[in-house]
Amino acid sequence: MTEGEAELPRAVHKFQALLRIPTVSHPDAQRVDTAAFDAFVEELERQFPLLHERLELTRVHTHGLLFHWRGASAGRPVVLMAHLDVVPVEGTWRHGAFSGEVSDGKVWGRGTLDDKCCLVGICEAVETLLERGVTPAQDVWLSFGCDEEVFGNAAKEAVAELDRRGVAPWMVLDEGGAITHDAFPGVRSPVGLIGVTEKGVLSLRLRVEGRGGHASTPERFGPTARLARAITRLDRSPMPRLLPTPTTDLFRRLAPHAAPHLRPVLANSDRLRPVLARLLGLFGPEAAAMARTTFAVTTLSGSPALNVIAQTATAGVNIRVMPGDRSEEVIEHVRRAVRDDRVEIDVVERQEPSPVSPYGPDEPAFRLLDETIQEVFPDAVVAPYVMMGATDSTSFTSICERVYRFAPFRMTTEQRAAIHSYDEHIGVDDFLDGVRWYQRLVERLPS
Repeated sequence: MTEGEAELPRAVHKFQALLRIPTVSHPDAQRVDTAAFDAFVEELERQFPLLHERLELTRVHTHGLLFHWRGASAGRPVVLMAHLDVVPVEGTWRHGAFSGEVSDGKVWGRGTLDDKCCLVGICEAVETLLERGVTPAQDVWLSFGCDEEVFGNAAKEAVAELDRRGVAPWMVLDEGGAITHDAFPGVRSPVGLIGVTEKGVLSLRLRVEGRGGHASTPERFGPTARLARAITRLDRSPMPRLLPTPTTDLFRRLAPHAAPHLRPVLANSDRLRPVLARLLGLFGPEAAAMARTTFAVTTLSGSPALNVIAQTATAGVNIRVMPGDRSEEVIEHVRRAVRDDRVEIDVVERQEPSPVSPYGPDEPAFRLLDETIQEVFPDAVVAPYVMMGATDSTSFTSICERVYRFAPFRMTTEQRAAIHSYDEHIGVDDFLDGVRWYQRLVERLPS
């Protein structure tokens, strides 16, 4: 530990200790380093002894954790969520991916943004309140999944456990939006984005079969060429643009803070949906994804050798389905775009878009989040939005109508680009602000 690190607040040291444990999840359970997950669970107990001593813990799935903090009332229980698994490391990092190093006022490492910042932030907030003898106004449940990154079962089993106990949460809060900087062209103010729904996930496998053979005698238009044409056709055939109501409400909230030439368009976003949808397509992939169901070809496979013609060529397509679209409609769109009966389309996984949770000034749960954001981040404009990625929280929509997605940390465009990539990092002060936000949220729970 360097002299500078020794002076850091205790919450940062706890964060570093847990970042250094490589809890990488994998779809194949046999390839998961269970020792790392065991070590994480043990380290979590060392770092947060009061939380483990005073809250009831139920183990879920392999390494999922479900804590119950009894409040003054059980009438409106709240679930705070995070996950302890991370995606594999890729790229060249300025600082070790599992170093938890502090440099230039930032903590570096896989999981600093996705999602150990939320997990440690929640735990440190609870630990601090326990030290002060605080009892929350309502029961608080902490649900920490262990396989979120691979669409696993821990969250589903946590929901089943709550349902078995007759717990119907008043509100669920998971990762998702953040205090975003530079996310919207023409808007200088940071925006506190609260996900009120999330896109569905549909993964398809395109497959073309052929005879194969020696590469010296290739047939015309074999499996790889036919698959390549299918991919190109799909890339040129996007889904129709679609702006759901949370997106137009987001723009209306941003209108007073936008550049003057954008204000009329944003203020009338509901009437100008086609115009806004076209504009979003011009502002890069992050903005364009707000306007339609997206397709991403993520995996390719063909022949095992350079001198062998592939008998089977496959491509994996990851699709994020916009609320308002349904997976069956999307699959039919892919069939029409590919226009080739020899390209087989198999469904690998399917999860429909989440229901839209209630939001607005008359909705007490959303208002609680809004007011807590304004207290800790007074410069931020709070707005609803459609979460682009998938979270464990979608499993909770079966037992709760108020499911929100917000991580209380400032994130720049550069930081958001590092999620699932390289050089993931968070500012030390930003991390501490997030801890304070979770603490204030618990303190503000209505009686």
